[in-house]
Amino acid sequence: MEVLFQITKEQLETGMRGYPVGYCTTSYVDPQKGLFYVGKTIDEVSTWEPRQVIYLLYYGKEGTEQEVSQFFAQLQKRAQCPRGVIEHIKGLPRQGHPMKLYCAAMLILGMYLKSGDYKEDCLELIAKLPHLTAAVINHHAGWGDTPLPREDLGYMENFTHMLRVPNADTAQLNRVFKLFNILHYDHGGGNLSTFVGKAVASGLEDMYGSICSALCALAGPRHGKANQDCLEFVQAVLKEVGEKATEADVEKLIRHRLESGQLVFGFGHAVLRVEDPRATVQYDYAQKHFKDHPLVRIALLLRKVGPKVLGENPKISNPYPNVDAISGTLLTAAGFNYPEYFTVLFGLSRAVGIAIQIVYERCEARGGKGTPIVRPRYIYKSREIV
Repeated sequence: MEVLFQITKEQLETGMRGYPVGYCTTSYVDPQKGLFYVGKTIDEVSTWEPRQVIYLLYYGKEGTEQEVSQFFAQLQKRAQCPRGVIEHIKGLPRQGHPMKLYCAAMLILGMYLKSGDYKEDCLELIAKLPHLTAAVINHHAGWGDTPLPREDLGYMENFTHMLRVPNADTAQLNRVFKLFNILHYDHGGGNLSTFVGKAVASGLEDMYGSICSALCALAGPRHGKANQDCLEFVQAVLKEVGEKATEADVEKLIRHRLESGQLVFGFGHAVLRVEDPRATVQYDYAQKHFKDHPLVRIALLLRKVGPKVLGENPKISNPYPNVDAISGTLLTAAGFNYPEYFTVLFGLSRAVGIAIQIVYERCEARGGKGTPIVRPRYIYKSREIV
């Protein structure tokens, strides 16, 4: 039966928020229960190995140990970027935010590897993301040449091995990188970076160009860069209230910020109406391993006080922490105090889910025909520049 929707003026210029436009086969977000990967809660998969989660997203089912091992062996054989790609990355400018460099590197990778087969390019991309990302960060940070991936290491173990973080506790850093990576693989089909990547692919742009467009979308402060902004907020709170701050001190600061028109970062979500379960997982990890770290202590105080103060405003539908409220603090506590690269780490993860979603829309949707090119309707409106 055909169902007609009446569009009102108030529904225009709202970012298409809430409008169903297709299917997502990898993940979904429940307002009360949070993020699910193929029906599994994010809390459950947070303890898995990255290769298990990638298999789950790619095949739409949980793999046996043998199936996952065979799948990961394919990725390991593809893990090394062509030498020319790495040399081109070393020639890119270091000025500006590293996400710009990351987007350029993605296009360069596509120039070398594009096959025109979305499934093949998806596997190549996922396999090479750790090497590509490590090379981008090492170059931008001036940390020297990037080691080659090793076949005896896991997905994120390889990334930690290739990333030349000065004076790092490798084991500790790897555990946090792995957790961050898994929590950010996918988040439904309608978040900005995912939608943009799929929209660009709908014009039959190749996988690498489509992922580049998604990374450009991710780079903005309303999306992927929010984790960097949230860390800077926590640092600012710590500087203002000090290491021995109480709940009352933090509450006073938040109220003052709101009264003076300043922003409070790390709270609210477009879909969720509870604390983001991805944040809960990271709060628990931070409390267990880094509870005495000054930034962690402030982040935990903000977690307690923020919802109380923000919840007093009836216009705020979700006063609870989102994933960005704690992710940057956790990375810093683990020894990766380089916030300019947090969004790059987000891209390393989210590109996996977006690539898999692109495979569905280009190769499987509508009985294998793929989705048509994205073409929403815009209504003409006259305007005058004053």
